[in-house]
Amino acid sequence: MELSFVDVFWIVFVVVIVAWYIHDKYVQREHQLLVNYPIIGRLRYLFEEVSEPFRQYFGDEKFYESKDKLDWVYKAARDKPNYASFSPSQPLAKPKFMIRHANIVLNDDEVENDFKVVFGERRRKPYISKSIIARSAMSDGSISPEGTRAFVQGSYLGGFPINSGEGGVTSNFFVTHENYDESYMKIVDSTHLNKSIKRFFKFFFNGSLAADVYRKLVFKNDPEAETYILDLKTKRFYRPNWDAPLEVFPKEVPSDMPDIVFQISSGLYGARDKTGKFDEDRYQKVMSFCQMTEIKIAQGAKQTGGKLSGAKVTPAIAYYRNVEAYKDVFSPNRFPYANTIEELFDFVGKLQELSGKPVGIKIVISDMENIEPYAKEIKRRVDAGIDAYPDYITLDAGSGGSATAPLEMMERVGLDVRDSVYLVDKILKDYGIRDKVRIVASGKILTPDDIIIVMSLGADFLQIARGFMMSAGCIRARYCSGTTGRQCPVGLATQDKSKRKKYFVFKHANYVANYHKNLLKNVKGLLAIMGLKNIKQLDQKKLLFVDKNSRVHDNLDEVFRRKLDLGKDKGEQNEFR
Repeated sequence: MELSFVDVFWIVFVVVIVAWYIHDKYVQREHQLLVNYPIIGRLRYLFEEVSEPFRQYFGDEKFYESKDKLDWVYKAARDKPNYASFSPSQPLAKPKFMIRHANIVLNDDEVENDFKVVFGERRRKPYISKSIIARSAMSDGSISPEGTRAFVQGSYLGGFPINSGEGGVTSNFFVTHENYDESYMKIVDSTHLNKSIKRFFKFFFNGSLAADVYRKLVFKNDPEAETYILDLKTKRFYRPNWDAPLEVFPKEVPSDMPDIVFQISSGLYGARDKTGKFDEDRYQKVMSFCQMTEIKIAQGAKQTGGKLSGAKVTPAIAYYRNVEAYKDVFSPNRFPYANTIEELFDFVGKLQELSGKPVGIKIVISDMENIEPYAKEIKRRVDAGIDAYPDYITLDAGSGGSATAPLEMMERVGLDVRDSVYLVDKILKDYGIRDKVRIVASGKILTPDDIIIVMSLGADFLQIARGFMMSAGCIRARYCSGTTGRQCPVGLATQDKSKRKKYFVFKHANYVANYHKNLLKNVKGLLAIMGLKNIKQLDQKKLLFVDKNSRVHDNLDEVFRRKLDLGKDKGEQNEFR
């Protein structure tokens, strides 16, 4: 009797199921659940596996206040109308800040387009930012080379600053700089045949694939091939030649580059020599292309120093940072020139003198004791006529941030950015030095209302990471760290070539620029209904606070006095939390 295909299929199926049942129940001893629930118990592991990447698609958003805010970011990046019908899908929970509107509102065209912020008025080369918003620190390394290029091009198109992150100013920050002088660049040219092959692939496929093929033809197996940028005009490759003498580097930042804030961390990446010590010469060369410096003392939940897993330390990243490829790069907890606040400020003064440009520090605070020592030292130096102190202080929220951080520190170390801004603004005013230092805020700032609230509380300037990440294609799968065996599925925050090579650089660069444009556009809309002509007119009196019992408070000093335990009325604090 011949068996049909269907019969064979069912016989094989039953044999496999029986064997699988026997294996789970009687053979394997790794999973207790499978002993009691053979086969079907594996569904638990399947659901657990898919729960994280699919988390953002189902249910209410618990981490970013509201999914409506996330939707706003994605629509703004694509330059789509940002209106909602009927009501928010997820109203903001109380307690919350409310924005006061005016009886006589303004039309949008009556609000000024002046969003300039001046840093370091006392320096030889002050920096005037054309925007109140910068892309916050995200290192080339944590972000893929393609992702960094998208951010750099988006920053240049949008006319807003970009923070280098602690990975330093890598070759990818020069992607828009095509009018370079060859004296400070290393150039690699190729043959006419290779260029013809590139044109062939571009004609039949796409520019990205053509560039990838062309790079392989030119560099073959050179591990540092990715440290070079392709000049689309000349079809040559170039990268900064940091070994060139300082005299040949530009005296002014090239006009075809975005405004870069160079961040220095405890690892001193991008400003260190081969032994890991601070290199004055290299720092000055880097600052030829940057507008100001930010010293990272802490960031978000990372009080331990930056962490880059070995999977992300490619030969290119190793070249940029002067470290060994494919080994974990964990920065020291303490900045090497910050054993005391006095030593830190002396180092700030050294950088100000070397660059002639503004220098600030990035910190996270938990209470008054974290900021008062800084204020006291600034006050002492101001009174003594000593100019070596930070031109600005960046305040990061005590959350996880857009980068890798120890889970046990997330949401456990550091205040919310709004509390931090209020407290630092108050302390600096109390010491009479508020006009000497700009306050920069960073942490879960996504939408125009966030900007209005934080700036009303005292911020002069903002750095945004999460919003720009989403505008650049991030779907919040939380596979960024490189430590889980999984990679960023869109190719934005991974060094996995199979993922990142498919990332749409130019498309996402426009999305990044759109997000910034729509932030400012809608900030103007909010200023209009508040009756304000300029962003500088914001102050605490423009806000209300609704506590968890729906009581409305118009005295924010009183709210924060109780909320932050700045006074004696401890019994009245709970309603504000």
